[in-house]
Order: sequence, then C-alpha cells, then structure tokens
Amino acid sequence: MAYIVVLNPLILANGKDVTGEYIADSATAPVALVAAGTAFVAGVLTILMGVIGRVPFAMAAGLGLNAFVTFQIATIMTWEEAMGLVFLEGIIIAVLVLTGLRTAIFHAIPAQLKTAISVGIGLFIALIGFVDSGFVRKAAGTPLELGIGGALTSWPMLVFIIGLLATAAMVARKLKGAILIGIVGTTVLAIVVEAIVKAGSFSADNPDGWQLNLPAMPDQIFGFHNPLVLFAEFDPFGGFVRVDVLLAALLVFTLLITDFFDTMGTIVGVGRQANLVQEGGTLPRTREILLVDSLGAAAGGAGSVSSNTTYIESAAGVGEGARTGLASVVTGLLFLVAIFFAPLVTIVPYEAAAPALVLVGFLMMTAIRDVDWDDFDIAIPAFLTIVIMPFTYSISNGIGAGFISYVLIKVVRGKARSVHPLLWGVALLFVLYFAIGPIRAMLGL
Repeated sequence: MAYIVVLNPLILANGKDVTGEYIADSATAPVALVAAGTAFVAGVLTILMGVIGRVPFAMAAGLGLNAFVTFQIATIMTWEEAMGLVFLEGIIIAVLVLTGLRTAIFHAIPAQLKTAISVGIGLFIALIGFVDSGFVRKAAGTPLELGIGGALTSWPMLVFIIGLLATAAMVARKLKGAILIGIVGTTVLAIVVEAIVKAGSFSADNPDGWQLNLPAMPDQIFGFHNPLVLFAEFDPFGGFVRVDVLLAALLVFTLLITDFFDTMGTIVGVGRQANLVQEGGTLPRTREILLVDSLGAAAGGAGSVSSNTTYIESAAGVGEGARTGLASVVTGLLFLVAIFFAPLVTIVPYEAAAPALVLVGFLMMTAIRDVDWDDFDIAIPAFLTIVIMPFTYSISNGIGAGFISYVLIKVVRGKARSVHPLLWGVALLFVLYFAIGPIRAMLGL
C-alpha cells in the first residue's frame, strides 16, 4: 500500500483550485506536505480499524476519489470548499451506517452496475497515468495522439515505457510490492537518465522534459512536514455558496456513491479471502468496520488528503496469514513512520509514478469479467458507465449515465417494477445534474 504515499500527493498537491491556489494556499505544489498528511491520516485510521473493527483491513486515500476531487470539484471551488464536501460525505456515510440505511442503498444498486463503476474508475485512472506521463497528449488534428506528433521522441517517455513494462512484468509474476518497487526503480532510472542526458523540466519550450518534478538526488531523505496544519484547510458549507446547491449536493452524492460501493466490495472480497465472511455474505462486527470506514472519508476531507477508504491491497496481508486487527495496527504504525520520509516524494517525476496509475487501473478493470455482456439490460448501462468516465474525464458523468440508462431500459422493456425505488430517486438526481446547464440558462443564472 505504500505507493499511495507517493501517488496521492502527486494527484492532489499539483492541482489548482478555481482561484489558482494549491492546497493550503501554498505558493508551490506542497507535495511533501500532502505526502505527510496522506501517511498520517492513513496511519491513524488503519490503527482504528485494527482496534475497533478487529480485522486486517488497512485504510488510505482512495485512488479515483482523489482524481475526482482534483479534476472536477477543485476546479469549480476552492480546495477548502472541495475538502469540505469530502468531509460532509463522510459524515453522511456515518449516519447511513448508524441508521442501517447503508445496507439498504447497497442492495438497491444492481451488482453489475457497481462493478461497472469500479471498472470505469480504473480506466479513468489509467488514462490519467498516460496523460500525466506525456505518453498520450492533446493534438492539433485529433483529440489525442501518441507522444509528440505521433512519435515517442523523448528520454522521459522512454523511462515511462520501461517503468510500465517492468512494473507490469512484476505484477504478472505476482511479486510482492510490485507497484512500490516499480515507482522506486523507475525513479532511480529517471535520476540516472537525467544525470546523463540533461532533459530538463517540461515547458512549452521544452516539451521533451520531465513532467512535474526534475529527477535528481534528493537534498534530504528525512524531514518533518507537520500534517496537522492541513486540518485547518476545510470548509464544509462554502461549496454550497460558491456553486449551485444542487450541483454541490450532487458532487457530495457522487463522492458518497463511489466511496460507498468501493468499500463494500473490498471488505467482502478481502473478508472472504480471510475466511471471515459468514453465511449470508456478512462479516462479524460489520457495523464497526463500516463506521471506521465512514470516518475515513470525514478524516480525509478534514485533513485535506481526500476520502480514505478500505484498501483491496489488504489482501496482501491476509495472504500472509493476517486474520486479526493486529495486522492493521502494525500497518498503521508503519504509515506514521512514513511521515518522516515525505521529502523523497518531491524527486519523483510523473514518468516514474504514472506506470503505477496505469497498473492500478488495470487491476481495477479486471472486474469487468463479472458483467454479463449478453444481457443488454445491464450491459448497455455498464458500458456507458465505463466509457463515459474516461471519455468525459468525469466519474460522476459515468455513474449518472449508467443509472439513467439502466432505469430507462427497464421502463421500455416493461420491467419498471424491478427497479428499486431508491434507484429511481438516484436516476432523477442525475437527470437534474445533467440538466443544470439548460436550467441555469433558462432561469438566466
């Protein structure tokens, strides 16, 4: 799981909000600070999961959710307001857990549509990796092209390709820690290549340069960036003032629905591997597990590191024999130690981190086999969910298209009664979401 300490700040800390500011109003991208915050929040929550949930489930910032916050929420409001919405999402999930509604909502959404959401996020993450590395770029004649002018012409691109192939080979061989080893190994290769060829940093005048960070030997390996300063950087209600109340509510809903289903699938999958799942598909202490997980979303928003969720990589510990919360306590303590290594994150270029994004996207996409492509009632909504996410650079657009098309197809097929009432409500919310533009124009807003 350690790779998240690198990937989360690379996604969050380099994004600017609607005012052009970085997280914590930093003059430059606060990569090391967000890395420290990522490790701190993950460490505390993972320890809580071990002590309260008593299961070997580790928690950290969710990939996909952090991309949604960076590319869709922070672009229309400030970072404080965006993280405030994440905080609210966590509070709402906690209420749903305490009232028992979380289970009811979970059962309302068809299992294969939940799978499609995960697959679509995986494809979206992979596209982010390809774009961030410069392997895929905007073009003059086509929306996207390979490299520059359709050719792979730079040393950084070669480093990305080598890193991607090497990481893929390690994942295929099921090597433990393959993704983390890939990031570290590719970063070392990038440092060596830069020392020899002097490619320099990417700019309009130097499109062949390194994206994000210039790889070089670090000035310091250890350092302390106080993650607690990030807890003063969230505003729960400011987003509702900055944008339409309906839009803000739908953004919270999208965060909730993505976080919601990712977690449920993870705890059942890892719990089954650990032989913790009881007859009927439930886990012991399910309420406690889900409550800690919901607190992860609130803590991630309050700490400006995005929603934290239960990680599928917990299966690595289970595979080594972990069956109790002691494994999570140890994992959480190691996350806290990682705070002091945050300066190392600032030497990682996108070309070294992007292979991990692509491979994580692949791992998330493997669930596509669970969709019945012969049943058009579910296959078409699943397809729209999967492709619209990366094609529109929007997780919410994909989820909305899937829900609306599912309900519509059931209606025209004379199966309206098979649609859960909660799903009707969700689909209606997304209809309003997509109609916000015309509605605002009609009202002169």
